[in-house]
Amino acid sequence: MESEAVPGAASPPPRALRHFKPSLPSRGSAGRSLTALTGLGWTVPHCPHGARGRSLTALPWQATGLGGTLGEGRDAERIERMEPVRNRRIRVTFNADTHASIQWNFRPQQSEIYVVPGETALAFYKAKNPTDKPIIGISTYNVVPFEAGQYFNKIQCFCFEEQRLNPQEEVDMPVFFYIDPEFAEDPKMAKVDLITLSYTFFEAKEGQKLPLPGYQ
Repeated sequence: MESEAVPGAASPPPRALRHFKPSLPSRGSAGRSLTALTGLGWTVPHCPHGARGRSLTALPWQATGLGGTLGEGRDAERIERMEPVRNRRIRVTFNADTHASIQWNFRPQQSEIYVVPGETALAFYKAKNPTDKPIIGISTYNVVPFEAGQYFNKIQCFCFEEQRLNPQEEVDMPVFFYIDPEFAEDPKMAKVDLITLSYTFFEAKEGQKLPLPGYQ
C-alpha cells in the first residue's frame, strides 16, 4: 500500500487496542497494509469484537451496503487475491459527527487519503471524553455517494460497538478498509472519483434504536 494511505499511523496506539491480533494473512497487497500496521505496534480488533464493548445484534444493512453503508469485507482469501486497479485513483474523505446525546469530542485524524480499487487502506479517528464521568458511545456509519456503499468494504473498525471512555480519556480508532475491484467495472461508478466515509457517535442507552444510515 502506498505510504500516503496510512496517515496518522505514527501515533502511539491506545492501550485498549494492544491485546488484539489481526485477522488477516500478511501476504500480498492486503498483507502489506497489515504488515505496515502491525510493524508500527498496532494490533487491530476485528469488528464486531472491538476494543471495549459489546457489539449490537447484527443489523440488516451491515453486510449488504444498504443505505450507503459499508460491506463487511471478511473474505480473507478474496482480499489476498485482489489485484489493485491502478488506473482508478479515488479520493476518500472522512467525516465525524456526534449526536446531541453524547458529550464526546470526535474527529478524523486525516481529512483524506487516495486509494485504488483492490488495495487496502488504513485511516484513524480520535475520540475523547472531556467530561468528569464515564460515557459509553456507539457509532453508525455511511458512505456517499449512496451507490458506492456496496463496494466500500471495512475489514476492521470500531463500528456498532459500545465504546467506554473514562473521564478525560482519549483513544485512537482505526478503520481498515478497501474498495472492491468490481467498482472499476460498474458503469454507474465511471464518474465517481470521490467517496466520503462518515461516522456518527451516539450515547449508548438501554433499548436505543440507531437510525438507519442513508435514510434519515
